[in-house]
Amino acid sequence: MIELSGIRNEGRVVGNWPADAEAVAVLRDWVAESVDLLDAAGLDLSHVDLSHADLANSLLTETALRAARLVRADLYRAHLEGANLNEADLSGASLVKAELDHASLRGAVLNGADLGSVEMYGVDGRGASFRQASLHGASLSNVDLRGADLTDMSVSETCMQTVFDDQTVVSGLSGTIFGPAEVVGAEGRHELAGAPLESWLNSRGAKVRVLPS
Repeated sequence: MIELSGIRNEGRVVGNWPADAEAVAVLRDWVAESVDLLDAAGLDLSHVDLSHADLANSLLTETALRAARLVRADLYRAHLEGANLNEADLSGASLVKAELDHASLRGAVLNGADLGSVEMYGVDGRGASFRQASLHGASLSNVDLRGADLTDMSVSETCMQTVFDDQTVVSGLSGTIFGPAEVVGAEGRHELAGAPLESWLNSRGAKVRVLPS
């Protein structure tokens, strides 16, 4: 952890530094408050620990954040388009209005995270955990949630144009969504919308209502 003289900004603390030298230099400038916000677009921040950090409006487009710790980080309106967040821990993080188009979240942990009004298009979320996450007003389009854990996830007028399979856990998923969604099973792929989608989800322990598109 970097030591700086003067007043320490608790929102700019790095618990574990990445291996990439350029990424370290950018983080040092950010911690020292030489810049207004973190711009690490395209850099390799794999395994970094930015838990509890203030990353609002950060530029993390196409940033490698593999296995990063972002527990309870504030990522309000952060630009994470094309970012690699595979195996990252975003438990309790705020991703309100964040942009995650074409990001990869394979195996990521977003338990208890707030993803209100988040934008996700073309996202790989296979095996990700969204237990008790909130996705009110979020837009998920062409998002792969095969094998994902959506236990007790909360939604409200959420666009869920996603891909599910028999390993997707939806027990306790509650609220209102828009479809259609694609379901992958032993009989192949098929699209469900309206009452059939509602029935498929609720038969697996969800408590959702599918709104007319």
